[in-house]
Amino acid sequence: MAETHPSHLPLTESLKSLGLTKYEALVYVGLLKVSGATATDIHEISGVPRASVYPVLDRLIQKNLVSVSHTTPKRFEAVPPEDGIDHLLEMVESDAARAKKMLSRIYRDRSSRERGDQELIWSIYGDEHIRSRLIDLLQNAECSIDAVFFGGFLRDEIIATLLAKKNVVPVRVVTDRWDGPLHDGISVHVKSPPESLKNLKAASIAGGVFLLDQKRAMVVMVSGGEGSTALFSESRGFVKFFSLYWEILSASGALPA
Repeated sequence: MAETHPSHLPLTESLKSLGLTKYEALVYVGLLKVSGATATDIHEISGVPRASVYPVLDRLIQKNLVSVSHTTPKRFEAVPPEDGIDHLLEMVESDAARAKKMLSRIYRDRSSRERGDQELIWSIYGDEHIRSRLIDLLQNAECSIDAVFFGGFLRDEIIATLLAKKNVVPVRVVTDRWDGPLHDGISVHVKSPPESLKNLKAASIAGGVFLLDQKRAMVVMVSGGEGSTALFSESRGFVKFFSLYWEILSASGALPA
């Protein structure tokens, strides 16, 4: 059994968090200490059992962490950490993004089956929870986005996310201030707040209503020191209320059609 040098324990754990096994981490660290090592050298340097050295080297080669010379005997060289660790990070980020996409699809499918027709309205508390849920809903809209928002709460992130959807789905926006560029793919209607609200601090009151695909609705409310609250639902009645309200105002010319 290979024993890890005490000074290498944190390093080995860090490499394991990037997807390496204990033996892979020990061999890679060992190869960084020498140039052109044979399998026997690697066994002696790393402490990895002789029978495990070649299988470990094969996996490290596949991960672009080790190169091999076609000599007799074969000699192995560690890829410099600047390149090797960057490659590991890219693999981890790619795997994480793929897993997140698949898990989100599973979650949405479950939500659609279990909650789609139920009259359930969910309360969400806290800026970070609201931010995460809202941005995820906007990013995953498939047919349309209708948004009314005002004040400074999450303004930059909301605008950036809406701009990213401009050529993906129709986007209609009503807001008191638009800080981004205007595009044909987004209908933006800027309306000044009523006189009664103009003297309030930007952080004291904010919020919005967001309709996604005419199937989901989220209402965000921010009021001074009381914190942030949001309501989210896929229930037909909840969504229909805001959809009808939007269409009535659109027909009157108060909102973009």
